[in-house]
Amino acid sequence: MSIPAFLLFLAGLGLLIGGAEFLVRGATRMAVAAGIPPVVVGLTVVSYGTSSPELAVAVQSAWSSQTQLGLGNIIGSNIFNVLFVLGLSAAITPLVVSRRLVRLDVPVMVGLSFLVLLMGLDGEIGRLDGIVLTIGAIVYTAWLLRSGRKENKGGGTSRQRRRLLPVPILSVLLGVVLLVIGSDWLVDGASVLARNLGISELVIGLTIVAVGTSLPEVVTSVLASIRKERDIAVGNVVGSNIFNILLVLGLAATLSPSGIPVPPDVISFDLPVMIAVAVACLPVFFSKHRISRWEGILFFGYYIAFTAYLVLEVMEHQSQETFSDIMLYFVVPITIVTLIIVSYRSVMSARETTKSHPG
Repeated sequence: MSIPAFLLFLAGLGLLIGGAEFLVRGATRMAVAAGIPPVVVGLTVVSYGTSSPELAVAVQSAWSSQTQLGLGNIIGSNIFNVLFVLGLSAAITPLVVSRRLVRLDVPVMVGLSFLVLLMGLDGEIGRLDGIVLTIGAIVYTAWLLRSGRKENKGGGTSRQRRRLLPVPILSVLLGVVLLVIGSDWLVDGASVLARNLGISELVIGLTIVAVGTSLPEVVTSVLASIRKERDIAVGNVVGSNIFNILLVLGLAATLSPSGIPVPPDVISFDLPVMIAVAVACLPVFFSKHRISRWEGILFFGYYIAFTAYLVLEVMEHQSQETFSDIMLYFVVPITIVTLIIVSYRSVMSARETTKSHPG
């Protein structure tokens, strides 16, 4: 193993986490001063901030023609955000899910996950695809902010808060600088490590880089759940996944000279896993509009299983096929049946509540 490459990777990761922290803090204070509700802050400002490491890595990877690293990072981060971040947060304390997330934002996340698969069926996410996604990010952000201001008409911006704006603006600028430098170091170090270990850039992106760039989401959502700011905890994950597809993948595909190649393995396994994870959010979130502790533990366990599969695949271990069969024909069906039962009970409970309180 190359020690300088490993140190470069760690230094880049440290700068990414520090930069994201400055960016999130500054952006959140700016949003609060603008009178935006917590769930919209989580969906927009905090999501942009915590997704900024993925954005920095994806853009740097596109410029340096290391697109597989960026693509793996985006897919791996979306899987990690739901299974690990939400799972860990809900395992600590059950999370309340905003009704607007269930009705609007989670379906958007699911639809975009399917869209990425459709765009990649021809073996490439091209520049035109990237432009469409980037425009979608702008439109979606504008719509969120507009709807958020309508929901919070009573909360104006005070003169004292406006005077404090220079401090969060400086925090945002410092965060951006750290992210740019950190992403450059992280991509360079990860690429050298992948070559030295004989591991593909895609797998490195799906695992090490995805976990590293998602650490801001981990810190933000876990702290938000501990502080009972649960709208921000859940909104941060959903918003980050949406912006990872719209903005991060969109800009990476737009800036890449030859588009982003999508290998057959990604079409047959990694993207379907990302879609399945997004779809799983619908029944879990719909069930009494909360994520219970056992559902959080279930999500967390699935991330461990996903990581184990990737490790066995890289090692070409003989137990990989047996492990896959157990997951595919036993664990997954049981989970699906359980989620269907939970959703059915939730619907029946809601109907009984409506009948008993018709007014």
